[in-house]
Amino acid sequence: MGMCLPCLGGAVDEVVVTPDPETRRRHLAEAAEKRKKETNYRGVKNPEAVERKKKKQEEIEKQAMSTSTSGGGGLKWQVG
Repeated sequence: MGMCLPCLGGAVDEVVVTPDPETRRRHLAEAAEKRKKETNYRGVKNPEAVERKKKKQEEIEKQAMSTSTSGGGGLKWQVG
């Protein structure tokens, strides 16, 4: 008969002490961020390149919006 119950001795060294709630929360938040990042870039070889392209596209859209609203030019309707 082996030692199958922790109260019989020997298993005292194997008891895992749980960290305080703040440390645990921090670790859980870090793990959640890591999972979120992995999910967002699933199947992407170079996530940094994707971020650069996304930022560049946003800048282009921002410029297009600012020039179209302030310029006043563009297409004009003619009824005739």
